[in-house]
Amino acid sequence: MKKNSFTEILANARSDGNDSCYFITDNWLQGRTMYGGLSAALCLHAANRHYESLPPLRSALFSFTGPAKGEVRAKVRMLRQGKSVSFVEVELHGDKGLATHVVLSFGAARESRLDSDFSQAVALPDREQCLSLNNPEKQPVFAAEFETYLAEGDPPLSGSDKHNTKLWIRHRDEAATDLVALLGVADMPPPAVLQMFEHAAPVSSMTWSMNFLVDDISTADRWWLLESIAEHARDGYSSQDMQVWNSNGQLVISARQNVAVFY
Repeated sequence: MKKNSFTEILANARSDGNDSCYFITDNWLQGRTMYGGLSAALCLHAANRHYESLPPLRSALFSFTGPAKGEVRAKVRMLRQGKSVSFVEVELHGDKGLATHVVLSFGAARESRLDSDFSQAVALPDREQCLSLNNPEKQPVFAAEFETYLAEGDPPLSGSDKHNTKLWIRHRDEAATDLVALLGVADMPPPAVLQMFEHAAPVSSMTWSMNFLVDDISTADRWWLLESIAEHARDGYSSQDMQVWNSNGQLVISARQNVAVFY
C-alpha cells in the first residue's frame, strides 16, 4: 500500500464540480478513521481551493462527527461574506457520511486603537533534553508522520497523576510549512488525560475551537511547541485548553477541545 505524505495528499486533490476530493492512505489512520488533524487540514485546504482570495483565518469551530478513510469529499459553502469578515462552512464526507464539519472565520485586518498581547511568555524547553516519543510500537499509525518530544508531563498510558503536557512536534514532511500544515500538527498531541491511563483505551476528539492570533505562520525547522491542559474529566468526557507557540515563543493558536474518553 502506497504511503502518501501530507503534501502529496493535498497535491493529489481533484475537483468534482464544486467539491474537493482527497484520498487518505493507511499511514494516516487513527484506529478506524483518519487522523483528526488531517481532516481539519483538508477542510481548510478545500476552502482555500474554492475561494482563492480569502483574508487571514481568525477562528475555526470543528465537530468530528464520524469516521472516514480512503476517499473523502469536501463540500464548501460561503455562509456570509461581509466587508472584512467571511464565514465559510466545510463538510468532509466519507463513505459512511459526514465525518467533519467546520465553520471557518476569515477576517481582514482593520485599523484599531488596540494593539496588545496579554499572553504570558513561555519558557522554551531544550529539545535535546526532552523525551522522544517516536516509537511506532506505542503510537497510533499516523503518529509516524511526525517527530514528537515530551517537554512536560508524562508519556501516555503511564498512570500519571498529571493533567498537562508540553510537546515539541513537527511534520516529517519537509514541505509541510504553511497554515494548513500547522492544522495538521495542532491535533497531534494525545489528550492530556491519556497520561493518566494505566492501559490503552479509545479516545476521540469531539469538538475543537481555535483562535489564530498571528498572520505570519512561520517557525524554525517546522518545530512547534504545543501545550494541552485538561480542566475536567468525568462521565466519559474531558475538556482541555490548548496552546501552540512557534520556535521563538510567540503564541500562534489558542484552542479548546472536548474529548470522548472510553476509560
